[in-house]
Amino acid sequence: MRVELSNINDLSWDVFRKRKFYLWRYRELIPIPLDAEIFTLYEGGTPLVEARRLGSLLHVRELYIKFEGSNPTGSFKDRGMTVAVSMAKYLGAKGVVCASTGNTSSSMAAYARRAGIKPLIIVPKGGITKGKMSQGVLYGATVIEISGGFDEAMSVVLKLAKDLTLYPLNSINPWRIEGQKTVAYEIADELGVPDWIAIPVGNGGNITALWKGFKELKRLGLVSKLPRILGVQAEGASPIVNAFKFGIYKPVIDPTTIASAIRIGNPVHWERALNALTESRGYALSVSDQEIIEAQRMIARLEGLGVEPASASSIAGLYKAVELGIVGRDDTVVAIATGHALKDPDSSLIHDAEYYEVSDSATAIELINKLVSG
Repeated sequence: MRVELSNINDLSWDVFRKRKFYLWRYRELIPIPLDAEIFTLYEGGTPLVEARRLGSLLHVRELYIKFEGSNPTGSFKDRGMTVAVSMAKYLGAKGVVCASTGNTSSSMAAYARRAGIKPLIIVPKGGITKGKMSQGVLYGATVIEISGGFDEAMSVVLKLAKDLTLYPLNSINPWRIEGQKTVAYEIADELGVPDWIAIPVGNGGNITALWKGFKELKRLGLVSKLPRILGVQAEGASPIVNAFKFGIYKPVIDPTTIASAIRIGNPVHWERALNALTESRGYALSVSDQEIIEAQRMIARLEGLGVEPASASSIAGLYKAVELGIVGRDDTVVAIATGHALKDPDSSLIHDAEYYEVSDSATAIELINKLVSG
C-alpha cells in the first residue's frame, strides 16, 4: 500500500541539484555546503517496475524491480558520484582516483569530466568487462591495470588517500554513501516501505547507504516502519554471507564469479553491511553463477529488463529465500537491479536464442512465414 510522504520531495537529491532548495531541518540528509557547485547528469528517478510475471514465478505476492541501470552511466554508482565529485570540486581536487571492477570507474570518469577534474582508474587486469572499460576509455580516464584483483587495486587507492595524492572516490568516501542512500527515499516515495529489499552485495557500500536512507526517514517520522534487507553475494565471493552465518569475518583470497561487479573478496564496508543485516532483522545468502545467469534470463524474458549479472543476483537470492521460507509468499519485495545489461554484453550472449542464417530475402520471407504459421 502506498504511503503518502508530503515532504519527501523536499529531501531528495533531485531538489538539491535542480532547485538548490534547502530546508535547514533536513540539511543533515545530504549535508553539502550551501555554496558548493553541484555537478549532475540528472541521475536518480529510476523506474520502480512492478514485476508481476516474475513475482508469480517466484511465488511472491508483490515484486518490484528498482532499475538502477537507467542512470546516466548505467548503474547505481551515479547517485553517489554526483555528490562525491561535487565535493571533490568544492575541496579543490585536481584529480580523482578509484579502484573498480567497472561501474565505479565508468561513473567517476563521467562525473569528473563533467566537473573538469582529471580521472584516474585502477582496474584488475582481465577483471573488467568490455562494456565498462569502454566507458572509461571514452571519457578519457587514465587507466592502470593491476594484477591481483580488486582488493589489490583498492590497496593502491587507500595508500594514495593516506598520502593525499589524489582524492579517492570509492565508497570509503562518505559522500558516496550520502548520494547512494537516495534510492531509499525514492522507494518510500513511490511505494511506501516494502517488507523486504533484496540487494546485491560487493564492497558493502550500497547496502550501507540503503539502510542509512531508510533509518533517516524513520527518524524524521516520514515512514512508520523499516524494511528487512536480504543481502545477496556470489558463492565465489561471499565473505559477508559467511560472516553473517558463522559469526567470523574472513576475506576471500581469490574471489571468482561471473558477476564482476560483486567480485570482491575483502569488502571495505563488511562491518556496516553486517550491521544493516542485523539491525533490519534481515538475512544474507549466496547464489551460484548458474543461478545468477538463470535469474538474468528470467528478468529479461519475463519483464523485458536487461540487467548485468550482479544485478540478477538479487532475484536469484530472492528465489532461494522464498524456497527456504525466509521471505514470505505474502510479502512485498523490492529487488535492486544495480546495473544495465549493456555493462556486460558478453554475459548476455551466452543465453540461448533462435538463430537462423539465410542467403537472400526470398528465403528469409519463406522462413518467417513458416515460423509464424507454426
